[in-house]
Amino acid sequence: MPAVPRSELLREKVRALPDGPGVYLMKDRLGRIIYVGKAKSLKKRVSTYFQTGRERALRHQPKIRTLIEMIADFEILEVKSEPEALLLEGKLIKQWRPKYNTDFTDDKRFLLVRIDLEAELPRFVLTRFKKDTRSRYFGPFAHSGLLRKTLATMRAKFGVLLNDTLPKKMPDGRWQLYDDARAEIYGWPNTVTAAEYRERAEAACAFLDGKSREWLAALRAEMQARSAKQEFEKAAELRDVVLALERTLAKTRKFTRDLTQLQPNRAALKELQGSLGLSAPPAHMECFDISHISGTFVVASMVHFTDGRPDKDHYRRFSIKSFIGNDDFKAMEEVVARRYHRLIAERKEFPDLVVIDGGKGQVAAALKAFVGLECMPPPIIGLAKKLETIIFPDDRAPLNLPLGNPGLGLLQRLRDEAHRFANTYNADLQSRKIRESVLDDFPGLGPKRKLALLAHFGSLDKLRAASVEKIGAVPGFGEKAAARLHAFFANTKPAAPS
Repeated sequence: MPAVPRSELLREKVRALPDGPGVYLMKDRLGRIIYVGKAKSLKKRVSTYFQTGRERALRHQPKIRTLIEMIADFEILEVKSEPEALLLEGKLIKQWRPKYNTDFTDDKRFLLVRIDLEAELPRFVLTRFKKDTRSRYFGPFAHSGLLRKTLATMRAKFGVLLNDTLPKKMPDGRWQLYDDARAEIYGWPNTVTAAEYRERAEAACAFLDGKSREWLAALRAEMQARSAKQEFEKAAELRDVVLALERTLAKTRKFTRDLTQLQPNRAALKELQGSLGLSAPPAHMECFDISHISGTFVVASMVHFTDGRPDKDHYRRFSIKSFIGNDDFKAMEEVVARRYHRLIAERKEFPDLVVIDGGKGQVAAALKAFVGLECMPPPIIGLAKKLETIIFPDDRAPLNLPLGNPGLGLLQRLRDEAHRFANTYNADLQSRKIRESVLDDFPGLGPKRKLALLAHFGSLDKLRAASVEKIGAVPGFGEKAAARLHAFFANTKPAAPS
């Protein structure tokens, strides 16, 4: 019996899709997510990818045609509304960085500002492409007119060169920046040394860096406003620009990081080697933190540092699966076992040091996990927060390093990052819990107005305590609706803690 063609299998899968809002994830033959999209109707939107004869219609859109040819499977995530689909789509794009989402965003080719830091007199140049790694880039900027005005202001404010200027080197080694009246107009000395000019350029970079962040904040605000008006296509376009700008700023910060920061990390790792009796500096460290939501629901985080710096590609977070309730020791045993069982299955190396946020009980629970795995554990310590005491799993006495010790400082940064990451998970789950909250029982409150309330007050408790006037200040709420909601809360008791 001949095999059913892949395209027909996918079309059959499409026919079973729901006709509601959601997000779809396109996958290639290796199961990798290559594109994430949102839809008002999942059935209608996803079906457009598999229509017969579409290849001809896309003959002038090679990237989209290539994407469709790469699709071997897809998944969907249903949501309750278009705004939720928009938010989830953006979150998944940031999480997975699919190839074709990135390509389509980059293909917009917004303007960048480039400065070659290795040039003797670096100039600020407009470009649409990243051409090298030795330069620093600012942007992308969508409004070219506004950007050009900003650069003109920057040139006058800091006395720097743009792309339209060719300075001339003088016999004494100094530079003449202009050979016309612009020097007088700008009010800066026209002859400078390379060192003097570099100070100007560094000040201009700081100025432009701030402009980039102002632009990012304005874009986010406009994106939220468009979403509130249900202008979802425009909001999605703005979101793509926000993602591109966030990536550019992140890369800029990484590129310009002072390499001298590496030296203190090496010293701290060397200090930990000696203080903890390790065979080598712990280049790879992992830290576990157990956290609670409303005192009951237990979650955990694990962060990974490489050479003393956060390595976020290896961060993990866990919901507790083996029991219901509040038991830090059982939770620690479970997540440590899950983490290193997976590393064993994937034949990956253990870290050089495992740090447990807690004291003897938590460390013993982590050690018990390795006993259950029937494997030799890596070096393990606990860090008890009250006195920043280092706890060992063997018969060594607890250790208190001086507060200024670089090794202790590194352990504190590792532990605090694990705590921050756990809190982020808490916030995500709390937000999900709120969305399924008592507000669902209030008649006539749709998803849009519910999201507006939660975004305005930040939590259900703050909303419950708000006055009629404060509720009425939320967009989409009038005096009558605010009074009804206030009365609803007055007659609805908060859920008792379990």
